[in-house]
Amino acid sequence: MSDNKEVITCPACGNYMQKIFMPEAGVNIDICLDGCGGILFDNREFQKFDEPHEKIDEILAAIKDKTFIKVDENEIRTCPLCKVPMVKMGAGSAGVQIDVCNVCGAKFLDNGELQKIRTNGEEEDSDRLDSLMNSLYSDNLKNVLGNIQVPSKTSSRRKFFEDLVYKLIIK
Repeated sequence: MSDNKEVITCPACGNYMQKIFMPEAGVNIDICLDGCGGILFDNREFQKFDEPHEKIDEILAAIKDKTFIKVDENEIRTCPLCKVPMVKMGAGSAGVQIDVCNVCGAKFLDNGELQKIRTNGEEEDSDRLDSLMNSLYSDNLKNVLGNIQVPSKTSSRRKFFEDLVYKLIIK
């Protein structure tokens, strides 16, 4: 499904959603700026914004300093594009449940859920990096250096190695 151009109503609170253009992805994202702060991603848009390294500056600018109404996150939502009930699905490992349309693939996230999903991804990357550093750097460097002191976590040599591993292996 291509980027929807129609004005749609929020599946959580019924207010009109506003389109925010995301230049790097070339798509419009629908955000409920005058209601609950929910975000609707058309089919395949969510995967362009769910990772910590993906740019969401326009979304953050749009919601900055706004106060949003509370909604019941457990309520069944109706897809504003297909008019069918959406289903709850887990997203990421942050324990976030998002609403997904099984017909068109749209995904609705309540206010703050996108940030939770993205932050959890950063924590997972950090945990994976620490684990990798311990196995690659600390243990193997001891073998290379012998009795010489292994650089601490804050040393510039270790930071260089972490950056290198992160760029070449993890990402």
